[in-house]
Amino acid sequence: MNSNTSASTNKSVLLGLFKLMRPKQWIKNGFVFAPLMFTGLFLDVIAVTQTVIAFALFSLAASATYVVNDLKDIEEDRKHPVKSKKRPLASGQVLPKHAHKLLIILYAILIVGFVYQPQVMAVIVAYLLLNLAYSYYLKYQPVLDIFTIAIGFVLRVYAGATAISVPVSSWMFVTTLCLALYLAAIKRRQELVQTSQQGRTVLQKYTVSLVDRYAEMAATGALLFYSLFVMNARPEMVMTIPFVLFGLFRYWYVGEALGEGESPTDALLSDKQLLLTVVAWIGVSLWALWPAGAI
Repeated sequence: MNSNTSASTNKSVLLGLFKLMRPKQWIKNGFVFAPLMFTGLFLDVIAVTQTVIAFALFSLAASATYVVNDLKDIEEDRKHPVKSKKRPLASGQVLPKHAHKLLIILYAILIVGFVYQPQVMAVIVAYLLLNLAYSYYLKYQPVLDIFTIAIGFVLRVYAGATAISVPVSSWMFVTTLCLALYLAAIKRRQELVQTSQQGRTVLQKYTVSLVDRYAEMAATGALLFYSLFVMNARPEMVMTIPFVLFGLFRYWYVGEALGEGESPTDALLSDKQLLLTVVAWIGVSLWALWPAGAI
């Protein structure tokens, strides 16, 4: 093998390892910033710094779970019409031995994270253990698999609250849980539609009509609890409710009519209206929560 071929191979492996970390999926870790925004501490430099660090640590932890999951699911992913081409391990772009080395590096960085944010890292360890259980057992259990995905989002919010030493309100907890259950239910629905119960064992125990009802219940709960939270605790944010309602409607449309939704991140980035809705919601929320007298 000449030097040019070797360099090209190394570059391909490095790109594959980067893809294996799924950096695009780090958008999900934006839930870490929720406590920072809703407490109005987004102008506090220390609070912002601590939240950014928590976000970075959680992103690395999420990447570690993706690596573990992909190592576990190589054969199943090879049967999937999309994952067989896009997942580095399933497509053969990255060898398992390279993935194991990456996993060691990620865990080493996370261990260092205990020095900077030990309490946040305690939450992240819970997240890692939960996802380890998911990869080897819970993902095969109907209903439990959806709730496990949702709890992962709740832990993101909890990590953000821990980073700035504020409690997670019951409103934020239940709203996040319902929203995450909605996203997880839509994800399962799209997997059912696109793969016809092939490629993921648990899909054989679901039907489209069943997960549709799950999604409806979760979406209703998310809207109800968010609206109650806003009207009771943050009335200045009442103008954000239409954005949430439109976002729920639009996401379902993107999933059912446009065929997205198996990946919440892909659905968000592929649809301009959905992306603009999220950006508008963040902008209006910051404006409504902006401290009086602040420049």
